Amino acid sequence: MAAGRFRHRITLQELVTGQDEAGQPVDMWQDVATVWAAVEPLRGREYFAAQQVQAEVTTRIRIRYRRGIRPEMRVLYDGRLFNILSVIDPEERHVELQLMCREVV
Repeated sequence: MAAGRFRHRITLQELVTGQDEAGQPVDMWQDVATVWAAVEPLRGREYFAAQQVQAEVTTRIRIRYRRGIRPEMRVLYDGRLFNILSVIDPEERHVELQLMCREVV
């Protein structure tokens, strides 16, 4: 694994339930970790839905292996948000994780 390709700084976030000032439950995103990654856009497309043009970009984000990364989490990178669609551990070697993501537009 070449360290030079992990040149992007990303933050992994998870959804947690907290309380607001009135004691009501509220969902908020909490930072889990900030790590080095390789961000690789794979494909993009535009489609027409609900009389609006929608854009969708599929991105692969590679990080060093880390326990506890789940599809319910999201990635924050350079002010952009990515929903994690799947987490892949190539060859089950626990060296690297590939996060298949869709950018939130």
